[in-house]
Amino acid sequence: MKSKERDMLRGSLVWPLVTYAIPIMLTSVLQLLFNAADLIVVGRFCGSISVAAVGATGAITNLIINLFIGLSVGAGVAVAHGIGSREADTVFRTVHTAIPTAAISGIFLTIFGVTFSAGILEAMSTPEDVLPLAQKYMQIYFLGITFNLVYNFCASMVRAAGDTQTPLIILTAAGILNVILNIVFVKGCGMNVDGVAWATIISQGLSSIAILYVMTRRTDMCRLHLGKLHIYKAPLLKMLRIGIPAGIQSSMFSASNVVIQSAVNSFGAIAVSGNAAVSNLEGFAYVIENSFHQTAVNYVGQNSAAGRFDRVKKISGLCILYAVIAGIITGVGMNLFARPLLSLYITDSEEAISIGVARMAITVLPYFLFGMQDVVTGILRGMGASFLSMIITVLGICGIRILWIYTIFRIPAYHTQQCLYISYPLSWVLTFIVQMIAFIVVFHKCETRAKRTVIED
Repeated sequence: MKSKERDMLRGSLVWPLVTYAIPIMLTSVLQLLFNAADLIVVGRFCGSISVAAVGATGAITNLIINLFIGLSVGAGVAVAHGIGSREADTVFRTVHTAIPTAAISGIFLTIFGVTFSAGILEAMSTPEDVLPLAQKYMQIYFLGITFNLVYNFCASMVRAAGDTQTPLIILTAAGILNVILNIVFVKGCGMNVDGVAWATIISQGLSSIAILYVMTRRTDMCRLHLGKLHIYKAPLLKMLRIGIPAGIQSSMFSASNVVIQSAVNSFGAIAVSGNAAVSNLEGFAYVIENSFHQTAVNYVGQNSAAGRFDRVKKISGLCILYAVIAGIITGVGMNLFARPLLSLYITDSEEAISIGVARMAITVLPYFLFGMQDVVTGILRGMGASFLSMIITVLGICGIRILWIYTIFRIPAYHTQQCLYISYPLSWVLTFIVQMIAFIVVFHKCETRAKRTVIED
């Protein structure tokens, strides 16, 4: 099978960065369609309570699994560094360490999620009429979480080699299957949230098998030999060093969303339903912006490992610019069509739709601000400063939101959903400013170290 590795170290950057990001963007959109299809199908055939049940699990499931998804980021960066420095053995060991690491992590998460889902949802003040269905959806979802992790680890590594098309092709097929199974299980078999959960598991299972097969057919450094799977110490430690901060950052990001979700829950089931629909739509805005984050991670990773800091600077500027342009287009477009979009999810509550429209004006319209700070996070991670990136994001985005909720939001006059959501754009702006300062410092240190190494050699 012909590998689709691209040369990230030479040539133009303006168009290649776009062509690299677009398949990531489309792949991520398809992943989101798993959950979107869940919400739309249950909304059409089961009602707003079922929509709320699926939506109420989103923040907490992301909080739990993001620590391990972060390890896939570490695997991708390790592969990018190995390719950039032309160390084939490092890439081989990383690839063959990542797969068993994903499987072990998935088994652990299945046990944890199935065992503690009920208690976690109760602790989040999930409305009583939503709780039983939410628990059922969450438990079934975690039964198949290993497939999710294996796919994400593999996708992260092949992207690091420049192949963003393979994950797109696989997720296209899986996404179509997921929609078909949703309708069959819910409408045809009379199932509820359990039907869409099983559809998701089956689709993710097939996508993980497909990407494993494709990796066994590659002809570059990322080729997988299933008989040689082994956890090697050095790549595992590098994966952990980069991936754990990335995972903690994502988990803390989700933790702040859990706090916000708990605050939303206090407004009742209708508010939960409206916010669940918006959260899913926000997910589409997120992956569009995050595609440039992932582009920055891998391009910066290879070029910084190769000492090409002239290109690192250009990559950084272009990725931020593209994120701003994409964010403005997405934010304006989604707000113009807010009501029709929300009506796809909610068919039995005009009040829930109105709540969603109000939230989108505050959190989706200025989403380009999130894109700016997310790209800088990717740049820092690509240069190996994953821990620093984590600290800034946790204290900036998560800290500001939680502080806002426990201070401003608690004032009776400001105890409204609109006031709650102002914490989003505020946290993005302040975090971006600090991240840019960190980037300047880290870039200077890395460039100086690379020049010193060249002189010594």
